[in-house]
Amino acid sequence: MGYRFRIVNVFTALGDRLSGNPLCVFEDARGLSTEQMQAFARQLNLSETTFVLPSERATAQVRIFTPGFEMPFAGHPTLGTAHVVRALRGGDKLALEMKAGIVDVTARGDAWTLRAAKAPQTRPAPARIVLARMLSLSDDAVTDEPLWVNTGVEQLVIPVRTAADVRAAKPVPALIEEHGFSDTRDEAMAYVWAREGDHLLVRFFFTQHGAVIEDPATGSACANLGGWMLATGKPLPVNETLHQGEAVHRPSRLGLRVDADHHIYVTGSAIELGRGELTL
Repeated sequence: MGYRFRIVNVFTALGDRLSGNPLCVFEDARGLSTEQMQAFARQLNLSETTFVLPSERATAQVRIFTPGFEMPFAGHPTLGTAHVVRALRGGDKLALEMKAGIVDVTARGDAWTLRAAKAPQTRPAPARIVLARMLSLSDDAVTDEPLWVNTGVEQLVIPVRTAADVRAAKPVPALIEEHGFSDTRDEAMAYVWAREGDHLLVRFFFTQHGAVIEDPATGSACANLGGWMLATGKPLPVNETLHQGEAVHRPSRLGLRVDADHHIYVTGSAIELGRGELTL
């Protein structure tokens, strides 16, 4: 059996085809077991690989796998998969059935917007000084309330003092495993951000097989930043552009909007880069 896939870059910057976060989307995953989907994702070794299936509740069902485990929701896989589903079936308004729930996605050209899978849930994070040291920053670098936030998948949101602190962040592996671990993802992570002029500079670190990796663009964390703003009482509405991926040479642009009704939206552009087929 052959299984066709497309490679899509998501949250691209300024039309650069080699910017953003890469994603592999299998067009029709019928016939694949969960174990085979996981093996395909491990074979391709991208941050996420998605598998499109029929749905009785939405335009399509989508399953999302990292090389190590299945995720209930993720941002750039949602937008990139929507881009492929539209190419296959048409339509600028789609509903994608994820394990986290049904996610509505709309398009204007190749710019896609998702609405967060659910209202934010939060829980306290470790002390600011602990997180600063976890990131190899000065003890006073974390200047606002850090929180665990979940709008579809849980992440640790850490506001720091300046963009220079964002750029200087270097997680200590033992400390991020101790203080940044989430049972919901079975990995440790840290989402670090600060304002820089007219945009927010952000970085997302996560662990994989004992190593700390940096993500080029993280739509779920963008949504969780919107949840953080709601939880900490920031003025609404929120309209922000996020810059990510600078340190890994994959410039990315993410749009964050939180409206007066507390709905959270994430926007990014998608570009199809190529196609192929895996054969079993």
